[in-house]
Amino acid sequence: MQGKKQVELRTRDGGTIPIGTVTFKPDSEKMTFALALDLKEFRDHFLSMREFKCLEGPELQCHVPYPYGNPRTVSASDLSWLEHGLIFFFKVPADYGAKLSNGLYYAMKLTDAGIIGTPKSVDLNDIAAPPNEPNTPPFGPDARTDIEPRTRWIETLIIH
Repeated sequence: MQGKKQVELRTRDGGTIPIGTVTFKPDSEKMTFALALDLKEFRDHFLSMREFKCLEGPELQCHVPYPYGNPRTVSASDLSWLEHGLIFFFKVPADYGAKLSNGLYYAMKLTDAGIIGTPKSVDLNDIAAPPNEPNTPPFGPDARTDIEPRTRWIETLIIH
């Protein structure tokens, strides 16, 4: 977990969508990170009176930038702030508006192959107001729900 790494999404049909890079730098006991999304695969969608950057496939998957300040630090055992930088929601293209209750949070683990993120369900309405504890990530394990494998178009997030 050092230097510049590629961020990709893997679809259930085996496709790969590159979405940017993350750069890790040592900072005492933790690492700082800088996330840079490459938006060339994303399309603009105006949903529920807001513009979102979305990937188009069997469903739309739209990036939701975490709206509050955070320390942008990670450790081998705690990737939660990086996870918060890569939250999305999904919707069926025919549905109207953004459904923030359909949030996708990629719970990440450090592996020999890189960082692997598995989608979990979250309600993005929970971050409509600033958190009471700004240095505590709001989507802790209790705020996430498992998703049945192969039900979402994008199955995995990979950083390598």
